[in-house]
Amino acid sequence: MPEAIDHIRKQLTKDHAPSSDFDLNPEISLPEGRKLRAAAVLVPLIKEKGAWHVILTMRSSALKHHPGQIAFPGGKQDDSDADLFQTALREADEEVGLPPENVEIIGQLPTHETVTGFTVTPIVGVLKGPFQVNPEAGEVAEVFQVPLSFLTDPTRFQIQSRRWRGKRRYYYTIPFGPYYIWGATARMLRTFAELLEPK
Repeated sequence: MPEAIDHIRKQLTKDHAPSSDFDLNPEISLPEGRKLRAAAVLVPLIKEKGAWHVILTMRSSALKHHPGQIAFPGGKQDDSDADLFQTALREADEEVGLPPENVEIIGQLPTHETVTGFTVTPIVGVLKGPFQVNPEAGEVAEVFQVPLSFLTDPTRFQIQSRRWRGKRRYYYTIPFGPYYIWGATARMLRTFAELLEPK
């Protein structure tokens, strides 16, 4: 395994607090008695032209939930999934056509709680080789790559806000070209950047 990936694997074993969509909004309290559903996303790392990249998707604008947003391939855990690793791999296969056998899992990021009631576990995997991208019709509008060095640079992140349920809500963003990466995806990437940041 390349040295850079060995370093990432080691950093993923370090303790780090879970994150949530409420991190930048302490005045918005988490609902008491909330029931969280388990979900997982795959953070796929692929080497292209000598540099590591992260594969991301743009959700279809026709979707009822989070239309047009940038996301990792992933979704809620099915009863038939043996564990969250299988959830992430299954969803990546369904959403972008990434065969599970083409992925080597190297660790996971801390869980992230969303405002929509999910506890998301980001699973980090390295692609063993190229694959034929096949976006899921009606759900994935585009599949693209962003350099890992860009997404794990803490200086690239911004904090922006908008009105949400009558209150001002703040969140992380990390714009890349025409892609506006924000919300839960940006927060998980921010955690990744914090783990890899030299101390």
